[in-house]
Amino acid sequence: MSITCRRLSDAEFPQALAIRWRVFVDEQHVPPELEQDEYDQTAVHFGAFDHGQMVGTGRIVIHGEKGKIGRLAVLKPYRGRGIGMQLLEAMVGYLTELGLSEAYLGAQIQAVGFYEKAGFAAEGELFDDAGIPHRMMRKKLKK
Repeated sequence: MSITCRRLSDAEFPQALAIRWRVFVDEQHVPPELEQDEYDQTAVHFGAFDHGQMVGTGRIVIHGEKGKIGRLAVLKPYRGRGIGMQLLEAMVGYLTELGLSEAYLGAQIQAVGFYEKAGFAAEGELFDDAGIPHRMMRKKLKK
């Protein structure tokens, strides 16, 4: 397995959207109208590729000195192989290169441990997003 994680071109965004749809709408039953939003137009999208085929995706929305990571999804047959972590590390690396102070995200409750392994800390109360319980998580970035 040879995984490459990188920023996507605009032309690759439809592939990322197809992965998000399979994971969030088909598997997790997120309402279709909630899966795509106005941030997709300005977000920085990333992809994880296995021998040139996109198998995972995520996006970053920049808010001032902070970057919000979201829509992190890996196709089911590729889960459990460290691809999600590689993708997350590439995204955090990008935010660090930009000189931002913090990365944050809303983690599905079953993924909190995954993000903790990457250095994120959970905070606050549970909240509902698209019918799925989430926790806010933050990671300070080195300047």
